[in-house]
Amino acid sequence: MFEIRVICEPDDADRVSAALAAAFNTGPARQCPTRDGRRTRLYVTADHRPDFEAWPTPDEAYALAPNILCEIGWTAQTATDTPFGCDLGREYWLRKAAVLDRIALRTEDEGLTSDATDAAIEAARQLIAHDRDREGGCHGTPYRPEHPATAANPRGYVRQEYAHWVKTHH
Repeated sequence: MFEIRVICEPDDADRVSAALAAAFNTGPARQCPTRDGRRTRLYVTADHRPDFEAWPTPDEAYALAPNILCEIGWTAQTATDTPFGCDLGREYWLRKAAVLDRIALRTEDEGLTSDATDAAIEAARQLIAHDRDREGGCHGTPYRPEHPATAANPRGYVRQEYAHWVKTHH
């Protein structure tokens, strides 16, 4: 167990406390004004969170996935068929993130340098943002979109969600 002291603007105290609570197991934040009275001191008793559970491996997540060309075709057709300005839906963001993850895995396995990894991470972040902004839809076991492990490993989140989705949609 340890104690964290933060000096921040009074308007930031709640946001700082929430960020610390997301990263650590914390007690309630104690607040005191700084000596000059213009800022706030936060004292938080904290402890490390237990180790995160393992994400599904790519083999586990994509065992039942259609081939990559079919998935590219599906995502392209869905994007084309959806009227401009309309929500593409969670299935689109999930399948797009998964196919880009699978492409990145192949290039990484072959030792190739490409933008595939960056594209996979960005697509994963789009899925996470979609899941954060909308109630329901995400499987969230063991990690929800707002969990620190998700931010640390967005492609792991895609694999978790795809593994669940593919089992329930075949």
